[in-house]
Amino acid sequence: MTPYDTFKKKMQRIADLNNTASVLSWDQETYMPELGAEHRSQQQATLAGISHTMSTEKELGELLKKLSGDKTLTAAQQKNVALTLKDYEKRKKYTTEFVEKISQTVSQCFVAWQKAKHENNFSLYAPHLEKLVELKREESEFLGYEKHPYDAQLDMYEPEATTAQLEKLFGGVREKLVAFVNIIRSQPQNGDDFMHKHFPKDKQWDYGIMLLKQMGYDFKAGRQDISSHPFSTSFSPLDVRVTTRMNENDLAEMIWSSIHEGGHALYEQGMPVEEYGLPGAEAISLSIHESQSRLWENNVGRSLNFWKYNFKSLQSTFTDQFKNVTAEDFYKAMNIVKPSLIRTSADELTYHFHVMIRFEIEKALFEKSVNVKELPEMWNTKYKEYLGVDVPSDAQGVLQDIHWSHGSFGYFPTYSLGSFYAAQFYAQAKKEIPGLENEISNGNMKPLLSWLREKVHKHGRHFTSEELCIAITGEKLNFDHFMNYANEKYSHLYKLKPVAAAM
Repeated sequence: MTPYDTFKKKMQRIADLNNTASVLSWDQETYMPELGAEHRSQQQATLAGISHTMSTEKELGELLKKLSGDKTLTAAQQKNVALTLKDYEKRKKYTTEFVEKISQTVSQCFVAWQKAKHENNFSLYAPHLEKLVELKREESEFLGYEKHPYDAQLDMYEPEATTAQLEKLFGGVREKLVAFVNIIRSQPQNGDDFMHKHFPKDKQWDYGIMLLKQMGYDFKAGRQDISSHPFSTSFSPLDVRVTTRMNENDLAEMIWSSIHEGGHALYEQGMPVEEYGLPGAEAISLSIHESQSRLWENNVGRSLNFWKYNFKSLQSTFTDQFKNVTAEDFYKAMNIVKPSLIRTSADELTYHFHVMIRFEIEKALFEKSVNVKELPEMWNTKYKEYLGVDVPSDAQGVLQDIHWSHGSFGYFPTYSLGSFYAAQFYAQAKKEIPGLENEISNGNMKPLLSWLREKVHKHGRHFTSEELCIAITGEKLNFDHFMNYANEKYSHLYKLKPVAAAM
């Protein structure tokens, strides 16, 4: 066995442990009985501790340093070694005790969040969240940062991103997108009453499965389940699972959660199987991951071309609900722009205001300019300021997201970044795939999926987000691509005078 083979075997054993822990997390969010929570947190902490010990052992570090100087390795192998060594050096900053402690705290915090949301009582969640925030602040200190403690958290999800960069990005969003949304809001609104009739769950379920299959999601390498907050998870490229959420009085929740999580899952299913356990089979960043879900959800799933093909089957599934509705009516209804309380149900434009709010709150938490007990008040104030809505309850406000209960601070900004990458990638796909939108209007998603497999999925972590964007489009992330997409689409929907392209 060569030294590289030894390295690969070690990393796959660590991946086996991590993915076993992921199965427990998936079960916790789907099928675990209520009384299993206490021991589940202990089980997850144990696995996290073992994984950390294995991934920081001296022998692995010595092997990585030896391999980093091996010029006989292929370029891909050298990249796997270099990225793993970087990960190793970061993990060495953690103690096994801290890893076990934060794992157990996250598990307990998640259970508290579920109960608090169900009972609409933030105080049930606050003590657990306070403990987790303190641990995450401690984490930022030992990981290190140059200018802002929040930078250390951002780096986990979007390597090399900084608080200052995001402040500049959201400044651009305020300058361009807020003004555009205000123009739209001054126009007569399209109707969507037919979206809020009664839609039986069993029929919704079957239709969601059909949409996933059409996208190219492989059910031999995955499954769909129900969860309170839709998510996707991967245990290997051959076992990638999604969950959805259904509301019998709002069809949109199932459709967009299924397509969105399906986009995430397609990325994971497209990773090289032979690279399991190595950076070559891992996502570049959360923003690139989000670019895949947002591209499918918005650029494809909310397009008129997509529903030119699919509306007939939707209408036959829900005959009474859509009796006098056309595909154009449905297209207008799914793209209504209006302020809302719930991020996951927001339209694709005001969605970024929801993300800005979370970014500002998280930044304040790590600056210690706000404490956990003050979060509901701060949340409600910002929703009034940015979206003009009054938050009626904690369940519909500060408790709506699962992320903080997982300790995922720094995650939310990747949602906006992902949408902007998606617009840029899709614009390039239209240039490179002959008749792409005609293919979509005929229900053929294979050309787009093949393009994404080649351009994004197969590379794993061997590019940074910026490098990948340049490789695909010839330039860095450019917010103007998103604004041009929004202008073209919504000028038609709201009968606006198109603004000149900003390129």
